[in-house]
Amino acid sequence: MSLVQQFNDYRSKMNDKIFARQNKTLNRFFALDGGAYADGALDKKTKELLGLATSMVLRCDDCIRYHLGNCYGLGVTTAEVFEVFAIANLVGGSICIPHTRRAVEYWEELEGSE
Repeated sequence: MSLVQQFNDYRSKMNDKIFARQNKTLNRFFALDGGAYADGALDKKTKELLGLATSMVLRCDDCIRYHLGNCYGLGVTTAEVFEVFAIANLVGGSICIPHTRRAVEYWEELEGSE
């Protein structure tokens, strides 16, 4: 099973468990997150690229994968993704390098899923 499929399956399974508990605060937080990435003054693509950059600086591999998947679905190019990687490494420093490696691996799997 690919990294992409593993991530998406696990994320769906665990989200279902979280939502099944019907915790109002968690459900509202998840809805807020989803709404924040909707088109507004900035389009979805720009927001996802921002989410990717900030996730890399915060060193959250799950978040990086989530945003990479959304970026891929929105038609972001490999060149655009690598510019985000460059900015994230510039801002976040060398501690971002291992996350960049894993992000490149995940992006390549997304591209290979066509």
